[in-house]
Amino acid sequence: MPFTPRTPRVVAARRLQRRRDREATGRFLAEGPQAVREALARAGVVTELFGTPTALDRYADLAARAAGADVPVSEVTDEAVAALAETVAPQGLVAVCRHVDVPLERALSGAPRLVAVLADIRDPGNAGTVLRTADAAGAQVVVFAGEAVDPYNGKAVRASAGSLFHLDVVRAPDPRDAVEALREAGLSILATTGYGDDDLDDLADDGRLAAPTAWLFGSEAHGLPEELTGAADARVRVPLYGRAESLNLAAAAAVCLYASARAQRRPSTGRAGQTAGENVRP
Repeated sequence: MPFTPRTPRVVAARRLQRRRDREATGRFLAEGPQAVREALARAGVVTELFGTPTALDRYADLAARAAGADVPVSEVTDEAVAALAETVAPQGLVAVCRHVDVPLERALSGAPRLVAVLADIRDPGNAGTVLRTADAAGAQVVVFAGEAVDPYNGKAVRASAGSLFHLDVVRAPDPRDAVEALREAGLSILATTGYGDDDLDDLADDGRLAAPTAWLFGSEAHGLPEELTGAADARVRVPLYGRAESLNLAAAAAVCLYASARAQRRPSTGRAGQTAGENVRP
């Protein structure tokens, strides 16, 4: 019979909706076929797959992939999926996954050319959206620094749309130490602020964005702390040509990351032998 909300394995998985249980177990939940697909593509990440009979039939390829990797596939009732999911209309699949974050030193060993640092960002939707945007822009690393939101928060995982499993995700308790490590690895440190001395368009025009770069993004409510803006190589503002007062965090991050991605992919400024459109990921 399918598992119910009272089945011990469902009860244990449901506890992963709480941060303290995610930290204690090193596990989190990935909801929906897109997240499950990307999690399964990363070997050793998924430890169990729950699905309603309808969902397991509809996404038989994912169930088969999980079974082929010796991942337990458990049928559950609609009520059990509703208990595990955090969306109003769940799609019938929920995976239990191992944490995927890596130490900063390991992430830097791959010589990344584009890094996003989320300093003290508290909104999980924004954090997940920046993860997705960084992945789309070809970034290799996203650092959750200081008091940043848990990258395994359910809303953050959903907003990342599977990108959580594509990048090196780092958790760095001390933002200053992270910035210094990024600088020592050869990255230019650019802090985003509405009152920056440097205009993003000017940096793009004079070629400075072609260098390996780490972008610092602060919380939408408070921005970056002064200690981080002061430690940056440049304080950059996104130009506003209309009457809007500002951009939200996710939009500003998209503009900055894509400006760097475009600059790094230009044939005249890219690495030796690289042509326009090539992926610069090591």
